[in-house]
Amino acid sequence: MVQTIKIGHSDVTSTKLGLGTNKVGGHNLFPGLNDDDGYALVQEALSDGISLLDTAYVYGLGKSEEIIGDVLQKNDRQKVIIASKAAQDPKDNLKLNNKPAFLKQSVDDALKRLKTDYIDIFYIHFPDVQTDKAEAVAALADEKKAGKIRAVGVSNFSLDQVKEANADGQVDIVEDNYSLLHRGAEKELLPYLKADGISFVPYFPLASGLLTGKYTAADASKFDQFSAEQFDRIIKALDQVRQIADKKQATVAQVMIAWYMADPDVSVVIPGARKAEQVKSNADALSIDISDNEFKTIDQLFAGF
Repeated sequence: MVQTIKIGHSDVTSTKLGLGTNKVGGHNLFPGLNDDDGYALVQEALSDGISLLDTAYVYGLGKSEEIIGDVLQKNDRQKVIIASKAAQDPKDNLKLNNKPAFLKQSVDDALKRLKTDYIDIFYIHFPDVQTDKAEAVAALADEKKAGKIRAVGVSNFSLDQVKEANADGQVDIVEDNYSLLHRGAEKELLPYLKADGISFVPYFPLASGLLTGKYTAADASKFDQFSAEQFDRIIKALDQVRQIADKKQATVAQVMIAWYMADPDVSVVIPGARKAEQVKSNADALSIDISDNEFKTIDQLFAGF
């Protein structure tokens, strides 16, 4: 039976595997995207038991939301969890804006593009410099009370900014950069969220493809954020993950996704995809069982990053 989780203090529930959709209509972010592929992969996700679709205005400046909205019309809306985000102001050269009036307008605009009358999770995508964070979150809390959104989120906020945003206990979920190769959130952010009953969604869980196992020692120059010694250690660790994957007749990427789903600190993992077959492969991770020993082994292989 597929595990489901509750989002923060809301009544939203989701499977632990979602879909990141920045490659659905995100022509401003990725060259050579095909919208037909976008439609196909969103439908594939829903057909394969992936219930949460994570999108944002800045993914194609509304195009990703529009594609998802079209696909929604052919599916049972109540079975789909839509998460979207806003902060980039289209009337001010995409400058970050967290003002209450802007966020409320952004919710209305997203509802139109998504062709729905509610959004399950709505995030402030990035913090701006000037707006009080609790005031910004209060605007989304108003939208929650009005039934336009069901859960309030913040994304890319520092721990101090999350605390400020959550001054009135109204934050349901936080999304931030986290993976086995980018583990800074484990020190302070995740303990704070756990103590306050706030859900956590990591983006870039597969570290821009590095944790899929498709790269070798010869690809070190493509990942210059790691030293030669670190990269060598990552490749050797992935070789050991591959041994676990082979026993399960699975891919390295599927085992990695299953590892995040087994992590109690991770609410939903949202790997992205460019093609429907990638989504189908990711969805197969839903049937992979990670034992306690395997979880600890993989955890220790990437300790210290």
